[in-house]
Amino acid sequence: MNKHENLSAESEARQGLPSRPWSPSETGRQDMLVRYLGAAATAAAERARVAEQAHARDTARPAQTAASARQQPVPPEARVPLVRDVMDVPAATLRDDLPYRDIARLLAREQVGAVPVVDAEDHVVGVVSESDLLAKVAFEASGHRPGRVGRLRERRMHSKARGETAADLMTSPAITVLPGATVAEAAWLATLSRLKRLPVTDAAGRLVGVVRRNALLQALIRDDAGIRAEVEARIEACCPPAERALVEVAVHDGIVELTGRMPSATSARLVAEVEDIADVVEVKNLLTAA
Repeated sequence: MNKHENLSAESEARQGLPSRPWSPSETGRQDMLVRYLGAAATAAAERARVAEQAHARDTARPAQTAASARQQPVPPEARVPLVRDVMDVPAATLRDDLPYRDIARLLAREQVGAVPVVDAEDHVVGVVSESDLLAKVAFEASGHRPGRVGRLRERRMHSKARGETAADLMTSPAITVLPGATVAEAAWLATLSRLKRLPVTDAAGRLVGVVRRNALLQALIRDDAGIRAEVEARIEACCPPAERALVEVAVHDGIVELTGRMPSATSARLVAEVEDIADVVEVKNLLTAA
């Protein structure tokens, strides 16, 4: 093997290794990620289904009848979760003329990593985060200056770090979300922007609350009771009454455990059905042949 081939082999081997060492919490983190992705897909599919039904209803009925139907309340179990259902109200804010030392005290008091900056009419004009304050403190402590050929991003950070107030330090414009947006839409926005907290504004841009990323995650992931209810519904749909009575279901952290007795053919079909349920991390098939 020549030098080029050796370097190429080493590069491929490095790509196959994890980017960080395995930790005891890694399995739980990956299980949570799997459940999150499944829940996001379920939310998107439910939204598409509701939109398709609404379109079919509107085209099949006269305009007045359709308008009346749209005003009818949606049953809670069929409604897609919205940001207004999970946002925090009231939300901590600060004015754009607040000095950076007072900003640091506010973040510490509220135990948050970022706070929206609002004007006199409560319009969100930006967000100040711990990273913004860290750049300011690092600039003062080290006196670091970007070189003439320094990257544009570094030069912008240096310029911002010289500021003294929220208006100087904030990231603007702020990434915000409407209270009527779906939780799935807000979760994608938080993921793409790498933000832990999103300001929630009305149509005029006025702050009405803040939604946390973990609140979005919990809203998307069904609890174990919800998963168990769907598993039992699948059992009822694919198994005769005599076989249903012999099956027991337990769910813990998205892991479904099936115990009891059932014919092998029915058991294989049931396991496949349960594995297809969104939010199910794993199926432990402990069924014995009847």
